[in-house]
Amino acid sequence: MKIVYIFNYLKAVFSFKCPKCHKGYIFKYKNPYRIFDTNKMVDHCAICNQKTELEVGFYYGTAYVSYALGVAFLIAYTIFWKVITNFKLLPNDPYVFKCLFSGIIILILLQPILMRLSRSLWLSWFVPYDPQFKSNHVDK
Repeated sequence: MKIVYIFNYLKAVFSFKCPKCHKGYIFKYKNPYRIFDTNKMVDHCAICNQKTELEVGFYYGTAYVSYALGVAFLIAYTIFWKVITNFKLLPNDPYVFKCLFSGIIILILLQPILMRLSRSLWLSWFVPYDPQFKSNHVDK
């Protein structure tokens, strides 16, 4: 039962769904690469009416989550690169520069997705899942 809950939680977070009902989308646009609309969120979930901004400045903490996701990605990418190329972490090894440069380029390209993921994670940590949200539904 706990594995199913974890799987459903991760599925909702990675598909950017509402943490309360796991059905409604929390972002206005599905494409994270719309330059000026990357983090535009709906005010309320269309399914369960859950507010997405719980208070003013609620998403300031997502900067730390996004930073942690970026660092975790670069560490995992460096380990992957080391396993593939077997480079040494020495300044004169050409693979160090290639690994660092390609990792930073990929991280820049993934940044809109990481920003959305950090918002989805942050909201899910403060809004618990409610499988009976229809019976507990409160109108606006």
